[in-house]
Amino acid sequence: MYELVSKLLVYRNIGKESILFKLSEIIKDFDDGEYDRDELRSRILDEVHELLNLATEYGFDKNLWRDYIAYLIAMTENPFTIVSEKRGKTKGSVNSFVKSDMSVFRQLMEYDFEKLENELSLDCFSLITHYDSVKKEDRFINKNASIRIRELSDRLSLAKNDDEFFEEVISFYGKYGVGMFGMNRAFRVSQKGDSILVPIAATSTVTLSDLFGYESQKEALIKNTESFLNGNSANNVLLYGDAGTGKSTSVKALLNLYYESGLRIIEVYKHEFKYLPEIISIIKNRNYRFIIYMDDLSFESAETEYKYLKAVIEGDLEVKPENVLIYATSNRKHLIRESFADRKETDDDDIHKNDTIAERMSLSDRFGLTISYFKPERKEFYGIVKSLYKKDLKNGNMTDEELFLEADRFAMRNGGMSGRTAQQFVDYLVSLS
Repeated sequence: MYELVSKLLVYRNIGKESILFKLSEIIKDFDDGEYDRDELRSRILDEVHELLNLATEYGFDKNLWRDYIAYLIAMTENPFTIVSEKRGKTKGSVNSFVKSDMSVFRQLMEYDFEKLENELSLDCFSLITHYDSVKKEDRFINKNASIRIRELSDRLSLAKNDDEFFEEVISFYGKYGVGMFGMNRAFRVSQKGDSILVPIAATSTVTLSDLFGYESQKEALIKNTESFLNGNSANNVLLYGDAGTGKSTSVKALLNLYYESGLRIIEVYKHEFKYLPEIISIIKNRNYRFIIYMDDLSFESAETEYKYLKAVIEGDLEVKPENVLIYATSNRKHLIRESFADRKETDDDDIHKNDTIAERMSLSDRFGLTISYFKPERKEFYGIVKSLYKKDLKNGNMTDEELFLEADRFAMRNGGMSGRTAQQFVDYLVSLS
């Protein structure tokens, strides 16, 4: 194995700390014959343990080793894989190097661990190459990545020769992309690890049809998003209005509607706005369309993080990439809270008070599209309740009069009439059934 791994060139950036490289070092020590048996066994079991952790996260099954090699091919970002993501198969001398690497991966997929197991009295490799995984709920695995990686693993295992293996990999990159952006739907900021962005493994399955009413708002959001995905002009969007009316639901639903069209969402909180320039530098040249999503956005008058956001929206010397938009939700149209006390303080301390006030109030104007969501009228609220009741309690036998009376009582106790309250009320009824 060590000789095979040492031949990797284009994919050499997999890294010395990977399971693959560590196992190759272990097997080199084994082949050299100068090792402490217990120490070598311990090193092997450490790497198998890491492989099992990875298999749990990504839902590997049957042959975990083969799935792991497919995982490396699917997740390794380098100049070749990123170009292949954008253009599919390309011409050039680099293909010769890549084909050599693919030959290595093909041999690694079928690597025989029998000698190692026999000498060290182990059976771990036999188990992981004939593995029957415990079936888990989707929320416990990275479902999107799992489906794609296991598809690649299956197709590569059927390749009859190195050329077919190479063609399958290039086809995969062209169809799905590479790395975390190719394998995942949504991301959040993390200050741990090598990348500032990490995938969100389990995302909401909500769709726009789950949001009853607000047809004009959904239509405006869809038109803007589709224009963005088609490479045409589109606006940053501010969704504002009453709590519980479906603002966040609308944005989350876009991901499920347009994921296959290349949409990705990055969730950023206001205390993380200082990372926006770094985030944009990471995503600007990728073959996806990114919405930077800011939920429940608002600022107190003393907070200054909004200036990072204004800089990104307006652009500094570098123009904001055409594959990035900002969608934000808020309960207030003017995102920066202002009180009469603020104005009084400004009168005393600020020579150009009107300029200061205008700067604070201008942030919401930077969003080219503003969509308002307000609490439904009573009749609309009843319509939402009735639709949810029919959907979630198919065997429910309450009359409309009984249903609406109970809904009124529930709304009075729980913050008034809204789509969220309607869903909570129906969930309450489900719990009683």
